[in-house]
Amino acid sequence: MSNETIAQKNLKGGEWLVKECTPADTFIPEQFTEEQQMIRDMCAQFLDTEVFPIVDRIDALEEGLMPTLVKKTGELGLLSTSIPEEYGGLGKDFVTSTIVNEYLGSGHSYSVAVAAHTGIGMLPILYFGTPAQKAHYLPKLVSGEWAGSYGLTEPNSGSDALGAKTTATLTPDGKHYVLNGQKCWITNGGFAHVYTVFAKVDGDKFTAFIVERGTPGFTQGPEEQKMGIKGSSTVQLYFQDCKIPAENLLGELGKGHKIAFNILNIGRLKLCAAAVGGARRAVNQSISYAKTREQFKQPIANFGAIKHKLAEMAIRTYVAEAALYRTAKWIDQKEHELLDSGKPFEEALLAGAEEYAIECAALKVFGSEVLDFAVDEAVQIHGGNGYSAEYPVSRAYRDSRINRIYEGTNEINRLLTLDMTLKRAMSGRLDLMGPAMAVQKELMSVPDFGAPDDTLFAAEQKLISNLKKAVLMTAGGAVQTLMMKLEKEQEVLMNLADMAITVFHAESVLLRVMKLTDLQGEAAAAGQLDIMRTYLYDAADQVNKFGKDAINGFASGDEGRMMLLGLKRFTKADPFNAKEARRRIANQMLEAGQYCY
Repeated sequence: MSNETIAQKNLKGGEWLVKECTPADTFIPEQFTEEQQMIRDMCAQFLDTEVFPIVDRIDALEEGLMPTLVKKTGELGLLSTSIPEEYGGLGKDFVTSTIVNEYLGSGHSYSVAVAAHTGIGMLPILYFGTPAQKAHYLPKLVSGEWAGSYGLTEPNSGSDALGAKTTATLTPDGKHYVLNGQKCWITNGGFAHVYTVFAKVDGDKFTAFIVERGTPGFTQGPEEQKMGIKGSSTVQLYFQDCKIPAENLLGELGKGHKIAFNILNIGRLKLCAAAVGGARRAVNQSISYAKTREQFKQPIANFGAIKHKLAEMAIRTYVAEAALYRTAKWIDQKEHELLDSGKPFEEALLAGAEEYAIECAALKVFGSEVLDFAVDEAVQIHGGNGYSAEYPVSRAYRDSRINRIYEGTNEINRLLTLDMTLKRAMSGRLDLMGPAMAVQKELMSVPDFGAPDDTLFAAEQKLISNLKKAVLMTAGGAVQTLMMKLEKEQEVLMNLADMAITVFHAESVLLRVMKLTDLQGEAAAAGQLDIMRTYLYDAADQVNKFGKDAINGFASGDEGRMMLLGLKRFTKADPFNAKEARRRIANQMLEAGQYCY
C-alpha cells in the first residue's frame, strides 16, 4: 500500500480543519487513469453528438425523447459506472462515477434527468434493497430500459423532509401497504417506471417504499412549467388508496430518514460535479464569443474587463474541481478501507459518504454558486445577445438557478456544515477543542515571526494554516459565548460556514497545484499557480469579512476587540498583483481557444 493511500485513509471527515494536509492527502484530476480519461471523453462526445444538437426538442418535452436518451446513455454503460457487475453495472470506483457526473453535467435538462436516474433513482435500491429487490429492479435501471425517480418533497415539507404527510397503512392481512398523499417537484416523474416514495406508517414511522408506475391508485399531475431545466420532467404524484406489496418496503420500517439523508450526501457531491461541468462549458462559450465579437474595432477579448471575467470564471471552476476530486477520492478510499475490513458492500458505500457528509454539503454550496457566477458572467460577456434565446448561455443561465435549491437549499447546507462539525466535536469524533484552545493561547502570546521562508509554497501554506486558525478562533468564541443559543443565531452560523467552506476550497486548490507542480514542474503549472494564488489572495479577504460579521454578531467590548485583532492577524496575506495574474490566466485560455486547466 502506498504512503499516499495511507494518508488518505487516515484523514477523516472534517479533520482537514485541524490537521496539516499535504499533497499526498489529495487526489487531483491530472491523475485520471487512461480508462478514466476515455470515459471522460466518451461523456463529452455523447453530449456533442446526441444532446446539444436537440436541446430545443428536449426543452419542448417532446414525448419519448428523454427516455430514449436515457436508454442510449445506458447502452454506453454510463448509467452503471458504480453499480456492481452482478446487476449489469461496470463496478467502477467512486472517482470514475464522479467523472461521469462532471462530464455529462453540462447537458442542461438531460443532465438533470440522468443525474436523478443514477442517483436518487437507483441508489436507494442499491444501498437499502433486499437481494430480491436489487435483482428485480437494478438490471432494468442500469440498462436504461426503466427510468428511476424519487418522491420525498411535499407541498408543505421541503427542507423539513420528516414533516411529510403522506401515510402508509398495513392491510389486515399484512400483504400490502396502502398509500395516501401527495408528492411534488418529482424529477423524471412523468416518465419513470419505478419510484422511491416516502410515507409515514402509523402516523410516525417514516418509511420508504418502491412504487411502480401503473399501480392502481397512483397517478401523476401535468408537467410543471419551470423557469429553467424545462426539458426535465417535473410532476406531482398522487396516491389514493394505492396498494403497495408489503415486500416493496425499502430498508427498515421507520428508518426512511436513513435512506433520505444518506442519498442526499452523495447527491450533493454529484451536483457539484455537474456544476463544474456546466461552469466549464460557460467559460468555453464565453471565450469563443469574446474572440469573435468586435467592439471599437477589436475583439472584446482584448479588453481588461472581459479578461477579468474570463479569468475569474476559470479560477472558481478550477477551485471547485480541486475540492470535488479531493473529496471523491476520500470517499473512495473509505469505501475500500471498510470493504477490506469485511463490511458488506452497501454498508461500506453508505459509510464512505457519511464520513465526508460535511465536505459534501460544502461542495454543494460552492459548486452551485460557482455555476451561477459563471453563467451570469457568460450572459454579461455576451451582452444583449446573452439575453437572446438564440444563444445557449441564456438557457444555461435559467437552468443553473435550481442548483441552489434542490439537494437541500444552500442555506440548509451551510447550516448543516457547521451543525455536523460541532456535533462530531461534541461526540468526540472530531477533536476541535484542543486546536481551538491552542489558537486562543497563541492569541495571548507574542507573535513568533521566525526566519523568513522563501521556499516555494511556504507563504501559501502559512496563510492556509492561519485561515484555519481564524475559523477555529471565531467558531470557538461563538460556542463559548452563545452556547445553547448558537443554533438560533443562523446569521452567525452562516458566517462561520462560509469561513469554513472558503478555507476548505482554498486548501484544496493549494494542494492540487502543489501536487501538479511536483508532477509536471513549476513552468508547466504556471497558469495553475496564478489561479491558486489569486484565489488565496481573495480568500483571505473573504474569510476576514465573514469572520468580522460573525464576531460582531456575538461579541462586544474587550472580547470583541481582541477577536477582531486576532482575525486581522490570521487573515493577513502578502501583496499580490491579481490583475496581472488574471490577465495571464485569460490570455492563456484565449490562446488555447478554451478552458485549458
